[in-house]
Amino acid sequence: MKEGTYMSELNYITEMLELKDNNIKFYENCYYKEKIKGIFHKIFEGVLTYQPIYCEKCGVLFDNNFEKHGFITSNIKIPDVAGFKTILRLKKQRYLCKHCGKTFTLRDNVTEYGCFISKNTKWKIANELKNKISEKDIAKNNNVSSNTVERIMDSYYDTQKLYKNYLPEVLSFDEFKSVKSASGAMSFHMCNGETGQTIDIVEDRKLLSLLKYFSYYSFKARKSVKFIVIDMYSPYVSLIQKMFPNAQIIIDTFHLIQLISKSLNKTRIRAMKYNKNSYNKMKRYWKLILKDRNELDCSKWKRYTCFPNLMTEIDVINYILDQSVELKATYYKYQELLQSIKEKNYEVFIHAITNVNNSISDYMKTSIKTLIWFKDKIYNTFNNNYHNGYIEGNNNFIKVLKRIAFGFRSFRRFKARIMICKGLVKINRKKANASALAS
Repeated sequence: MKEGTYMSELNYITEMLELKDNNIKFYENCYYKEKIKGIFHKIFEGVLTYQPIYCEKCGVLFDNNFEKHGFITSNIKIPDVAGFKTILRLKKQRYLCKHCGKTFTLRDNVTEYGCFISKNTKWKIANELKNKISEKDIAKNNNVSSNTVERIMDSYYDTQKLYKNYLPEVLSFDEFKSVKSASGAMSFHMCNGETGQTIDIVEDRKLLSLLKYFSYYSFKARKSVKFIVIDMYSPYVSLIQKMFPNAQIIIDTFHLIQLISKSLNKTRIRAMKYNKNSYNKMKRYWKLILKDRNELDCSKWKRYTCFPNLMTEIDVINYILDQSVELKATYYKYQELLQSIKEKNYEVFIHAITNVNNSISDYMKTSIKTLIWFKDKIYNTFNNNYHNGYIEGNNNFIKVLKRIAFGFRSFRRFKARIMICKGLVKINRKKANASALAS
């Protein structure tokens, strides 16, 4: 580097590189390209020099017993410029303190002490963690290691602070498939039932774990909850009865329909095995069988695959049902239950589960027993409009995040990343600036 006239473009360079340290100077020919590990980098050479206030080793204030002692060069990773990996090659002035006989290097404001990654790069990484992108890709984009990304996440983000004295009036409980390191196969997910905002995630959904978790909430907070929407996972019922004295249990409508749909579908599959002549027809038109009968088209005639003549949707269904007495009986019971759930008609629902034809399949009989066991909770479902749609959407987001990241080894980091992406923990820049990350 040639030391010449101080560049008039200094302000432009410092602005472009977003440098806040006025002690860094750039001189003529300070910019060039260099190939590092097969990748072209933009290199900016600068010099850090100023008069120190005291000796960093012994603490003696600056006097005539201090003298310059050469430079030490640091390659600092800074945010990309024009799509190129960029490095600030900074020559830092060293001083010799004759009081203690030791040398020290001047500190810059670009990095943390002892670190070679700029604060701006760390800040950029911390913000990229909010997006649906893998930590590996974040590391690649910023020319750092995956471990560095994890350390930055730990440094820049506070752990989630839960207010144990407050819970919303409506809660939603659900679960999602956890990571291998988690204590349970499924992790517990709790949301605000009215806004859909994730409140917290617990490592497993076992009853004992959840009882311990909710015991940390005040009785006042738990007493304030009026409605809790769940699927038909029985430990949730026990949990609510023990920990939420004023809460009404609501069974999510989607799970009610899912329960009876699975029963009908299993019945169809079994009928296929015993009706080889109609096997292809039953297999191909399974969606029609699950469709609300009131929504079937009975006026539009067309040629359906596997059928020789022009037919309507209702004709296709009637033909398939005529092939199996069990399937037919189960189908009409399914339709009766489906209509009662959609219309929230509790009287029709009770009639459907109490008047059961022996011809229906064992699958549907088992589902009806489940519905009978939950009938009081289903009454609450029919008299309220709360559902688990929000939490199911959040679970889909979690699945996407997990897939993009190709899985997570640590549940703690998995949860942290979810909370960051959902905006539930904020960047603590003050905390980050106070920490020194050696990367």
